[in-house]
Amino acid sequence: MSVRRTAAVLAATAVLGAVIAPAASAADSSPSPSPSVALPSGLFGSADPTYDGVWRQSLALLAQHTVGVRPAAKAVDWLTGQQCANGAYAAYRADATATCDAKTQVDTNSTAAAVQALGALGGHDDATGKAVTWLKSVQNKDGGWGYMAGGPSDTNSTSVVIGALKAVGKKPASVTKDGKSPYDTLVKLSKVCGGEDGGAFAYQPDKKGKLVANADATAAGVVASLGQGFVVEAGVEPYDLTQCVIAETPNRTDAGSNGADYLARSLAKTSYLKSALPGAKDQPDYGNTADAVVALSADGATKLAKEPLTWLEKNSADWAAKSGPAAYAQLIFAAHATGTNPRDFGGKDLVAQLNATGPAPAAAGASASPSEKKNDEKKDDGNGLGVWWIIGVGLVAGIGIGFLISGRNKKRQL
Repeated sequence: MSVRRTAAVLAATAVLGAVIAPAASAADSSPSPSPSVALPSGLFGSADPTYDGVWRQSLALLAQHTVGVRPAAKAVDWLTGQQCANGAYAAYRADATATCDAKTQVDTNSTAAAVQALGALGGHDDATGKAVTWLKSVQNKDGGWGYMAGGPSDTNSTSVVIGALKAVGKKPASVTKDGKSPYDTLVKLSKVCGGEDGGAFAYQPDKKGKLVANADATAAGVVASLGQGFVVEAGVEPYDLTQCVIAETPNRTDAGSNGADYLARSLAKTSYLKSALPGAKDQPDYGNTADAVVALSADGATKLAKEPLTWLEKNSADWAAKSGPAAYAQLIFAAHATGTNPRDFGGKDLVAQLNATGPAPAAAGASASPSEKKNDEKKDDGNGLGVWWIIGVGLVAGIGIGFLISGRNKKRQL
């Protein structure tokens, strides 16, 4: 399971009163036990998909698309087939032909991840449209989302939904509930400057309403506050100094950059983030370090992202092999964000390794599926949401962010 989901799943577990079997954690990412029944041939990964099937499939397909690999049709069909009639996704439905009902545990993270993947692939407007409609229907009054519909808003869930909205051309700032947008939620969950944890994001307020710094949530919050999703484009220019912008209520871009500063400070000594499991010593957190690289790059701090990226190139191979497709996808996203070749990542070909965890991708020049052909036609007349649209959004976002944060008290090289 991707580190990005750990806190959300634990929170959902508490709400449901269920006990989730050990998943691939950030520090010791051993996959969950192999399922007792054969897995669908279109599914990525060999571990039990009960709690992360849709998530890892979505990240795998999005990573393939990001590096120019056309996913296998049956892999895409498996993901679209997991959707409920109301547009939502559960983490995994063993019998996708069964009708979803009140007992089907749909969640915002699986739904939003699927939207990011299908939105990038194109040709799935009906599926993504229904999913976004469902996400809007369960938006909280503070503008954010919790892992489960109706649950308290958290940084991670709100962030993955922002990425989904961007993937289908929606402006997150315009998606509001009671006048609040998801960006309002993120700013509210960011810590003001001052003190060791200034600029960090909390997952949620604790029982006393206090914001406790959370590196996992911070990485997610940075990317979303800067208006991006799982896949970000490399920053135009790096900056060298880290200085939190002092403001009682920062705007969303300042909150995002403040979070990047917090991550940079956290990475300064070891070049990797740590995760402490109950009763265990601090251990390297590979997934969160990869997400931090993406977050720093989203803020334009590509120079600061190089050291943790280099550490990942040297040390993440065993973690990725144990953790499976979502881990390979996270590393590919980190490589992409920094302009690094994912096919030569510390001497490893991340793309080949990811491909090996699922159905063989479509051969170059293979005929497109009917849905892909339909999307190509839309792109021809300028109405599609294809790869060039995604790249355009990244470039425009980068330009816009440059203007918005030009007044920050931080030295930048323009």
